[in-house]
Amino acid sequence: MSTTRFCLLACFLFLLTGCSKTEMDTKSTSDLTMKIKRFAPAEITADISRLSEGDRKALTKLFEASLLIDKIYTRQVWSGNDALRAKLEADVSPEGKERFRYYTINMSPWSGLDDNAPFIDGVPERPAHANYYPDDMTKEEFERWLATLPVSEQEKATGYFHTIRRGAGGALMTVPYNEEYKEFLEPAAKLLHEAAALTSDKSLKNYLTTRADAFLSNNYYASDVAWMELDSPIEPTIGPYEVYMDELFNYKAAFESFITLRNDAETQNLQKYSQYLQEIENNLPIDKKYRNAKLGELSPIRVVDQVMVGGEAREGVTTAAFNLPNDERVVKEKGSKRVMLKNVQEAKFAKVLTPIAGVVLEPGQRSLVAFQPFFTHILAHELMHGLGPHNITVNGKKTTVRQELKELSSAFEEAKADISGLFALQYLIDKGVVEKSMEESMYVTYLASSFRSVRFGLNGAHGKGMAFQFNYLMDEGAIMFDQEVGTFKVDLAAIKAAAKKLTGEIMTVQAEGSYEKAKALLDKYGVIRPSMQSALDRLKEVPTDIEPNFPLASELKF
Repeated sequence: MSTTRFCLLACFLFLLTGCSKTEMDTKSTSDLTMKIKRFAPAEITADISRLSEGDRKALTKLFEASLLIDKIYTRQVWSGNDALRAKLEADVSPEGKERFRYYTINMSPWSGLDDNAPFIDGVPERPAHANYYPDDMTKEEFERWLATLPVSEQEKATGYFHTIRRGAGGALMTVPYNEEYKEFLEPAAKLLHEAAALTSDKSLKNYLTTRADAFLSNNYYASDVAWMELDSPIEPTIGPYEVYMDELFNYKAAFESFITLRNDAETQNLQKYSQYLQEIENNLPIDKKYRNAKLGELSPIRVVDQVMVGGEAREGVTTAAFNLPNDERVVKEKGSKRVMLKNVQEAKFAKVLTPIAGVVLEPGQRSLVAFQPFFTHILAHELMHGLGPHNITVNGKKTTVRQELKELSSAFEEAKADISGLFALQYLIDKGVVEKSMEESMYVTYLASSFRSVRFGLNGAHGKGMAFQFNYLMDEGAIMFDQEVGTFKVDLAAIKAAAKKLTGEIMTVQAEGSYEKAKALLDKYGVIRPSMQSALDRLKEVPTDIEPNFPLASELKF
C-alpha cells in the first residue's frame, strides 16, 4: 500500500472512529459530565447549637463510624469493588477525577440511572448476587443446598446477616457478618462504645451500646428494639438493613448509616398519624382474614434533619425517608419506626420535583404541586410499610412475604407503600383528620413525583414499583394523557377509586404469597410505555436527583 493511500485510509478511519486517545478521553469525560449533571449539588446540614458538648463529640464518632460503613458496603457490592475504588481514586487526571466522582455517587462502576450500565471499561455486568454469594453460584445450586440443611441452618442461609461462601471441596457454607466484615466492624463497635460514653442521653447510650455489641455478636434483635425506643436529640441508624442489592433472593442485608438530628417541631406535628394506624389496618380493602388484628405496640414517627450518611444510603438516589427495622420478629412485636429526612426532602422538592411539574403536568394543575402533600405522602408511604401482610401462611407453612416473593418482593412492597399511602391519606381526609383542602393537591403532587421515581430506573425497586402504579392508574382512567401537548393530569374521582382497588390487589397477592401473580402484574405494568417515555425524553435537562454534601462532617473536624 502506498504512503498516500495509507494516510488517506488512516484519516478515513480516524473520522469514522475518532481513534485519537485525546478525543476519546474528551468524549468520555463529556459523557461522564452529562451523567453527573443529573445530580443537582445540595448542601444538607442542620443546626447543632442545641446539642450538648458531649453530644457534639459523640456526633464526630458517629461520622467516623459512617466511613467504616462505606467500606463494608463497597465490599458488599461486588467482589472486585475494593480494588477498583483504589485504582480510580489514584487517577488524578481530569477524566480520572470525573470517573471517581461518578463512582462515588453510585458507590460502584454501574450507573443506577442507566439500568446499571457500566461506565468503567472492563467491568462485568452488575452481579445479581452482589458479593453476598460466590461469583460462580447459581440460584439452583443454592436451592438444592438449602434443601439439605436443618431448619436452624436454613434460617442462617436465608437470613439477613450471613454471607454464602465456598468451604472445603467447594461446598456452600454460611459465614456470619461479624466474621466476614471483622476488620471494619471491630473498629466501628469501638467508635460506637466511645460515642455512648460521651452522650448523657440514656436511650442513645443504650442503642449505641447494644448496636456495638451486635456488630461483634451478629445478633441484632436487642439493638433493633433499642433503636425503636430511641428518643434522643441525635437519631443515628447504623447497621445492615435493606435487601434491595440481593437480586437473587432479597435475603441479605446491606450496611448503611443515617446520622440525623431530631426535628422536634415537625415530629410533634406528625405524631397524630400514629394513633390511626390500627384503624387504617382494620379498613384495608382486603379480606378481613389478611388484616393484622393487633399491630406492634410501638409505631413512632421521627422527623429529622440529616447531617451524614454512609453505605447503601449514600449510593445513587438519595433516600428521603425510611421505615425500619425490617426484621419481621421485631415488626410483629414492636412495630416499626418511620423516619422522615426533612432537609433532604426540601432539597429534592426544590431542585427536582418543581421543575418536573413545570414540564409534564397540564398547566391548570401545576399550581397544585406543593411541599406539604409531598412530605405527607412520603410519611404515609413509610407508615404503610408497617401495615398489611408481612408474616403469612402458605400451604400450611408459616413464612413471610419477603421469602415467598423473593427478588420481586422489594418492587412489590414499594408499590404497595406508595399506593396504599394514597388510600390511607384519603381515609384520613374523609375522617376529617387531614384537611380536605389537601386532597386534590395530594394526588397531583403524587403524579408529578411519579416521574421523579421512574427516572431512577426500572432496575431499582422504587422505579419499577412506580411504573407499575402509573400504568395501572392510566388503564383505570385515573391519569389522563394529552397526546397533542404531551402533558398529564389527574382525574380526581377516578384516582380515588383506582388507588383503593390497586391497594387491595397488591396486598392480596402479598397475603397469598403468590410469586406467580406478583410476576404477572410486574411484567404487565412495570414497564415504560410510550406516553411515559415521551415525558422522560422532555425531562433530560431537569436534574434527576440531588448530590448531597455534608459540611458538618468537616466543620466538626473529626
